[in-house]
Amino acid sequence: MEKLVGWPGELHREGRTLFRISDGISQKGVGPATKDSTAVFYNPAMAGSRTRSVILMRTVIESGYLGKKDIYAIDGLSASGLRARRWLNELPEKIAARLDVTICDMDEKSLEWAMATHEEFPPNNISALRKRVGDLRTAVLDHGRHWVDIDPFGSPMPFLDTAIQSLARRAVIEVSATDTAALTGSSKSALLRRYGARVLTDGLCHDSGMRVMLANIARIAASHDRCIEPILSIWDSHHLRVSVKVTKSIKGANRFEENIGWRIAKPVESEVMVSIENGLHPKSNLDILPMHCFVPLSQPVESGDKRISGPMWIGPTGAGEVMEKITEQAALALSAPIFQKDDPLKWSEKEIELERRRISRNVRYISSEATAIHSPHFILTDDLASWLKIGSPPSPNIMVTLLEERGYCAARAHYAKPAFRTDAPWQIIVEVANSIQPES
Repeated sequence: MEKLVGWPGELHREGRTLFRISDGISQKGVGPATKDSTAVFYNPAMAGSRTRSVILMRTVIESGYLGKKDIYAIDGLSASGLRARRWLNELPEKIAARLDVTICDMDEKSLEWAMATHEEFPPNNISALRKRVGDLRTAVLDHGRHWVDIDPFGSPMPFLDTAIQSLARRAVIEVSATDTAALTGSSKSALLRRYGARVLTDGLCHDSGMRVMLANIARIAASHDRCIEPILSIWDSHHLRVSVKVTKSIKGANRFEENIGWRIAKPVESEVMVSIENGLHPKSNLDILPMHCFVPLSQPVESGDKRISGPMWIGPTGAGEVMEKITEQAALALSAPIFQKDDPLKWSEKEIELERRRISRNVRYISSEATAIHSPHFILTDDLASWLKIGSPPSPNIMVTLLEERGYCAARAHYAKPAFRTDAPWQIIVEVANSIQPES
């Protein structure tokens, strides 16, 4: 520990895990806490992502998808190593004991801090934590990985090909992207260069960005005879994050284009008919056309048509059987700190409660959204009100309740803007939205 300049720094807590970072770095705020090359990098805005990663890992492992043997995981751009340490510290002991975890980073100092913190506050189980100084693209090729996390500063694209190539026959890859200006269409040239796509900058641009990312992962996976299944896709503050199962399957890889297509804003009748014919839109009388629809990749589109976004993933962005288990109760049971009088941080009961509330917010609506994740309509209530010229936006909770009463699948969406999903025909959505407007 003598060789660690600045040690012990400051002690912090995220979830149920204690960690040390350099002096003077705030644990609060949006975006990276520091970019100082002399300090250990820590991004407090990614706390929710790390919480979801813990519960997602537990859910996938308990499902049996990764088998019953040891699980090789790598936190590929680990910085403080907090994500990997939360896996080991907060997962149930039986699961954590199966993990062989590598933290990888170009910054040796950060890894040394992570290992020193791990030794000072070891998890309540016997778990392997290894460090690897260097480039993720080299580290992942040591042997087959069952779980790869890529959380870069900017675009993950430089790492994807090698990471996917390194995966075991069954694996999970979690990918974050902070270059949201590109993925949401604000920086069109960067979007085209990095992702080979275009995105209309509207209310759904973050959803479109996630789908563009998924399309790129699917394409790269197919080039290595693999297919993907999205299990969780999130827009959270300054970043997008997608988590997918990746399975070795030539048959599945050959069919990857079945889930790739275009999103069309303000579609005309012929485009909606194509969407219906391909099972991408509920049958409708077309008297009232929807705000958006998907069409398959084979549908001809004009390069200069500003209504078009894509190519993008047009299948479900999550797996209902996984999402339904990502509940507030499960997150609290795994990750919430417990008040102790001998707490090293001397947190009060109020501070503990505030952390518990943050953890709850990180997963709110995910489990309820599971029931409707396969639904073709994803609707922002602000956009719906503007489209229908009805004044105040309808409550997404009320929309969900009324659509369910009519026998349709509907659920509040975990999204940074009020939104819901449903399989109801468009004319029914319009009818319900109009029905809850106050009489003038």
